[in-house]
Amino acid sequence: MYKINDYLVYGKDVCKVCEIEEKKFNNEDYYLLRPIKDPTLKIEIPITNKNNKIRDLISKEELENLLNEIPKIETIKTNEKFLESEYKQLLSTGSHKDLIKIIKTTYLRNQKRLENNKKKTEKDTTYFELAEQYLYNEFSIVLGYDYDQTKDYIRKRVSDLVESN
Repeated sequence: MYKINDYLVYGKDVCKVCEIEEKKFNNEDYYLLRPIKDPTLKIEIPITNKNNKIRDLISKEELENLLNEIPKIETIKTNEKFLESEYKQLLSTGSHKDLIKIIKTTYLRNQKRLENNKKKTEKDTTYFELAEQYLYNEFSIVLGYDYDQTKDYIRKRVSDLVESN
């Protein structure tokens, strides 16, 4: 059971438990959550949460292990025609590795376009930003950094890992 001021992931959004309301509906207790990306929103969910949309944040140790794996995580290999469908499917899982796969794929595709004097594609940029947002919102809470510091930390770690290989 979570306590007030705990953080959790509901769906794909990192939320803070702001209140615990006792026996509000159907004789059940409810969490009142506020997503960190939009604290004006309120989400009420039963504490029993039978739909399994709640999970704990990644631990710092799991996060560090995941960062070490980033160079080994494959990019998406599919036909251009099916790429957006693949992005959507991976984004829907909320899996850290799937989000990293999107980030790596979209980043490398856009870099290649820029090297060929072409513009970044809107599709790749949109999915890159969405995947980053879901991933870095969670990582920032775990690391105790703000969003931009988290981005800088991850980029430096990945850069160091790539250079050492």
